[in-house]
Amino acid sequence: MDNQKQIDEQLSKINSLLRDSSFAVSIAKAQDSAYYASQGKTVPEFSAGTEEKTKKSHKDGKIATNLAGFYALECGIGVLVDQKGETPVYWLNKIVNKQLDSSGILLLNRFANATWKAGQPFRSLSRIKRDNFISANLLSEAETKKDHDQVLAAAVKLLDSLKDVSDSSKEIQFKKIGMLMRDKAYAFEMAKHMEASYYRSLNQTVPEFISAAQDSATEEKSVFEEKVATNIAGFYALECGLNYLVTTKHKLPSNILQSIVDGTITQQDKELLERFANATWKAGQPFRNVDRITRDVFIPFYFLSKEEIEKDWVQIKNVAGILIKQL
Repeated sequence: MDNQKQIDEQLSKINSLLRDSSFAVSIAKAQDSAYYASQGKTVPEFSAGTEEKTKKSHKDGKIATNLAGFYALECGIGVLVDQKGETPVYWLNKIVNKQLDSSGILLLNRFANATWKAGQPFRSLSRIKRDNFISANLLSEAETKKDHDQVLAAAVKLLDSLKDVSDSSKEIQFKKIGMLMRDKAYAFEMAKHMEASYYRSLNQTVPEFISAAQDSATEEKSVFEEKVATNIAGFYALECGLNYLVTTKHKLPSNILQSIVDGTITQQDKELLERFANATWKAGQPFRNVDRITRDVFIPFYFLSKEEIEKDWVQIKNVAGILIKQL
């Protein structure tokens, strides 16, 4: 069989799994088990309390929904700095001035798609069945532009926020980014900026971000769906990272997945997938509670310990093993 035909068939299969809610639950259960097992802990019952509801802050949800592009940008420029050198500010200038080449744009768009996907089941598991919840290579030009517009909007604000360190080393710039990432007030301002940019890109009137009434409002959410959403981030990380590698390397998805499982994947590709996992994990945190972005581990990948990175890899490797069986 022609290689491209095999690639298309395997990507099509992965795309169908993306929109399968029963598969999403099975992945989440497997990921939850893999996490506890990797920590040497007893695996709790995944479905315990499936009927429970919890009150979630409307404000937190609104902030979280609009921060996906920021976390995509942070992890994406981390890859560019790591693979091509220079500083975060250098790459932010490239993005804002629309001087990024097609490979850089593709990379950032895949990160944006991954973080967007990671947030959808937190809003409702039913959202994974929507028409635009598909593999990035199948997205329309208009949907792809939405992803890039979000990254561009985040880059504009982040670049402005780094003015005082624009001539500093990459370490100092990453430290400043880390400080901003853990600042709840900055998260609010970034989310507000991102939503306004979204409406402007559609030539629509920008609505009030959060009204006085909404500031303290709560919404009832499913405890079980949040548990699924929390544990499925690694799947979206792998799906988008894999899609990027297939697009750029023209290799069979199954061959890349096998290299993940047997440990023959290149170090550069391994780190790329780990960054995708970090991005989708970050995107989910404010949905659980915006306070979670203030934790010590909520930092640029550049500063993560080997132990924290290994947690991301465990999630990627476990999903790869599951996907291979499906292909």
